[in-house]
Amino acid sequence: MKGNDTTTGGGLRAVFLERRTVIIRLLTARLGSADEAEEVAQDLWIKLERNPAGPVAEPAAYLFKMANNLATDRRVAGRRGQARDSHWVDLQPTDAEIPSIEREVLGRDALARIGVAIAAMPERMRTALIQFRLEGLAQREIAANLGITVSGVEKLLARAYHLLAAENELGADLAPQHSLRIEREPEQ
Repeated sequence: MKGNDTTTGGGLRAVFLERRTVIIRLLTARLGSADEAEEVAQDLWIKLERNPAGPVAEPAAYLFKMANNLATDRRVAGRRGQARDSHWVDLQPTDAEIPSIEREVLGRDALARIGVAIAAMPERMRTALIQFRLEGLAQREIAANLGITVSGVEKLLARAYHLLAAENELGADLAPQHSLRIEREPEQ
């Protein structure tokens, strides 16, 4: 074809079919893979089918430029995909970070013991601990809720932490035989 001919979308498809092997070689050189080159060539054909261009003065140059742009888009998308995938792999826990079944069972047992210890606490101590640690209330708000001073809340929390630490030190072996002995504070 002459360089100054104008070709419509249907003519571009004819030029594509004429130059397909050259386009495939160009794409293979750009992408480094004959399979990917075939896929990009197919994408180019689909693009020509869906969106026929108006008259084009240099149809071969136009097709080569489209093929080159599609190859560039594919390389960029591939690099982004690899970066995303490697980042995802980096975020996955290692075998050492995944607890063994034994550690998981021990953790559940410890959690159950802590739950029993919290349930056995005096009402105000349990309320202060739950409002502070689980509900995120400030000590001043807890003091107002319980009708005591902030210092009183601090003492309740300190005793609660002491009881929980003592329960944690007993360990799983002693938990079934142990019952928490908590002196109940006088209600104010």
